[in-house]
Parts: sequence; C-alpha cells; structure tokens
Amino acid sequence: MEDLSSIYQSSADEVKRFLICLTSNVDLAEELTQETFYQAVKSIHRYNGECKISVWLCQIAKHTYYNYLKKEKNNHNASVENMMQMGLDIPSNKELPDVTVIKRSTLISIHKEIHRLQEPYRGIFLLRVSLQLSFKEIGEIFDKSENWARVTYYRAKLKLSERIDPHEL
Repeated sequence: MEDLSSIYQSSADEVKRFLICLTSNVDLAEELTQETFYQAVKSIHRYNGECKISVWLCQIAKHTYYNYLKKEKNNHNASVENMMQMGLDIPSNKELPDVTVIKRSTLISIHKEIHRLQEPYRGIFLLRVSLQLSFKEIGEIFDKSENWARVTYYRAKLKLSERIDPHEL
C-alpha cells in the first residue's frame, strides 16, 4: 500500500477534477477534495485493493458531495448569493474575441444541460467524458455492474441529445 502522501500527490488532481464536474464550483471542489482525503484517511483500513485507489477515492468524493448537498438542502438559511456562487465564473464578452465567445457560449449551454440531468445520469456522463473512466470503473464507483454503467451512460447521452439542438448552438 502506498503511503498516504504519495496517494494524495497522485490522485488529488483527479478527485478535484471529478468534483469540479459535479459541482461546477472550483472552490467547493477544493474544499470537498480535502474532505474526501480526510474521509479516506479515516477509512483507509476498508480499502481492499479490488479497484484502483482513484476509483475508491472518487466513490468517497461522490458520497462527500452527496452529504454536502443534503446539508445544504437542510440549511434553510442559504442565501441567494451562495446559490449564485455555485455557477460558473464567466469572463465578460469584452475580454474574449467573438469566436471564442461563441465557443464558450456553446460549451456553457452544453454544460448547463449536463447539470440539468438527474443522478445518476449526470455523474456517469461526467465520469465517462471528463475523467475518461472505463464502464467497469464507473460501475465500481456506483456499486453496480459494468453493463449498468454502459446502459446508464447511453441513456444519459440520449437525454442530452433530446435537450440539445445542434442548430441552436
């Protein structure tokens, strides 16, 4: 078993990218990454080596994010400003050339549609596209089969294709 600091060095960026995909918020992703590794240290004795350490860490990250969402849902004092901070930081149009603005606008539209997908479709789609995990690894993260991950990914793609009209982008 690798020592914990080398595990952190080799996996922290991947966990953070996964959480950025889930949250669309870099600051929150960084916070949740730290919490993920804290939880991993507490439960390292449960890691049995049946999957890659990064898959195990992404499972913990997913649960850490879900716990965060539950707490936020129960927090009746959440302000509108906090909800707005969950969005993307988009530079003003004056800062970007026209073509880049169009491309960025298209990416933002697609990203919004991805985040409108319900779970587990959103999570599986992001794991497959952003982190390029195999269906087997995705299945392990969700405690399901490789086939379940493949079918759910396909359904997520169908849902996105129904929502995104290529002529509008």
